[in-house]
Amino acid sequence: MSFRIPLGFVFALLAVIALPAPAQTYPNRPVRIVYGYAPGGADAPARLLSQALTESMKQSFIIDYKPGADGMLGSDTVAKSSADGYTLGWVTAGHAINSILHAKSIPYHPVRDFTPISLVADSAQVLLINPTLQATDLKSLIALAKARPGQLNFASGGTGGPSHLSGEILNWEAGINIVHVPYKGGGPAIAAVLANDVPMTWIGAAAAMPQIKAGKLKALAVTTAKRSTSLPDVPTVMESGFPNYEVSAYYGIVGPAGLPAAIVGKVNSEIVRYVQQRDTREKFAGLGVDAVGSAPEVLGERWRVEIVRWEPIIKKSGVTID
Repeated sequence: MSFRIPLGFVFALLAVIALPAPAQTYPNRPVRIVYGYAPGGADAPARLLSQALTESMKQSFIIDYKPGADGMLGSDTVAKSSADGYTLGWVTAGHAINSILHAKSIPYHPVRDFTPISLVADSAQVLLINPTLQATDLKSLIALAKARPGQLNFASGGTGGPSHLSGEILNWEAGINIVHVPYKGGGPAIAAVLANDVPMTWIGAAAAMPQIKAGKLKALAVTTAKRSTSLPDVPTVMESGFPNYEVSAYYGIVGPAGLPAAIVGKVNSEIVRYVQQRDTREKFAGLGVDAVGSAPEVLGERWRVEIVRWEPIIKKSGVTID
């Protein structure tokens, strides 16, 4: 009697045998994904991804919230963790920007001290206002700000992040003075606008979508060069008369420096597989983000490009922290 072994099974077996021992057994205990902001903001894509990795890798991937210091507390936790794959980090555009705004105090290097794993998604920032604010579009908001200089405030998810810079750059471009009020994450910033403690916020589309869909907050503009596929009826800031205005955000997964390539490859392949599924893209779109899923070097290059791009903009806008 003879048996035929499927060729696909043979290839899969050889692939496992070829992996270094750490990658063959990884993960054999829970993995934490450090999230450097408060829950309830733009964490929905991170939670979806953690659930997917838990299912596909047969081990718990747990979101560990560590808000504070504009996301640097969480990033520092990742940078100083063991390079064994059991502490990963969820990073945003603020990861690169912090190295400019906090040049004197940042406790790590945003490129050298991390191992990029995958660019997960891209997202626009959205200008949300409390419906009681007498503004129907961005132009009328700017007119209101000019009539009441220094009297209007905008909330952000933290000093120096994309939501903060979105507002400051509009101040600079439009010649207005809407005062920045930082919060420890997108969730608290949105809560402040819902309570009308602050009349408006610039926030990631992922955090904005539930309030827009519920009709509790009104979207006036998005920061990307093109309209968001999730918010096709909301004009861009460019369309409203500011052709040089563009701010985009992104989300990625990282590990500490020195993370073994085999573990990087294993986690990356699972992220890319999940993110590129049609139903995942639809779920992400419903959250206001565009699913990506990339090779590790794509995220690393994004950091380098962002640092070069933002440094002159931040200097011109006058945003300073250190």
